[in-house]
Amino acid sequence: MSPELGSAPVPGVASDDHLRGPLDGPLLIEYADFECPYCAALSARLAERPLRRVFRHFPVRSAHPRAWPAACAAEAAAVQGRFWEMHDALFADQGRLEDPHLWERASALGLDLARFEADRRSEAVLARVRRDFESGVRAGVVTTPTVFAGEGLVLVGSVADRDLDRLWGE
Repeated sequence: MSPELGSAPVPGVASDDHLRGPLDGPLLIEYADFECPYCAALSARLAERPLRRVFRHFPVRSAHPRAWPAACAAEAAAVQGRFWEMHDALFADQGRLEDPHLWERASALGLDLARFEADRRSEAVLARVRRDFESGVRAGVVTTPTVFAGEGLVLVGSVADRDLDRLWGE
């Protein structure tokens, strides 16, 4: 993260943000890319901790060409109430992010495939992914993962467990 590149603070939690975890857990806002191996590793480690987590898309197209379609697939699943299930499925098998694999995941989650495909390509879904990405850029995010937590704590890239422990003051 480059604070000098940020032109605005990271936006607070919005009513349409993807939230997971206990209400009383420490809050963190995570910008991630479904094709980023560091993001997948961090996601698995965050899932083991009692925290309140906000997920925002930051698909880095230059390094991860399937990140944008994967983000749109997650948002299309969200339209049918299955964001976190698709999130977990995408991170569980990052080597298979091509369209047929996205459709297989949607089918396995019991999604209406015609609706999934229409939503995945809709302007509303594209705008949602773009909004997350642009809010990250304004906040100074330059790589994934980037996590904002607590009073000014920013974790970037390959995050160590000792850095996560700082969320609890350990």
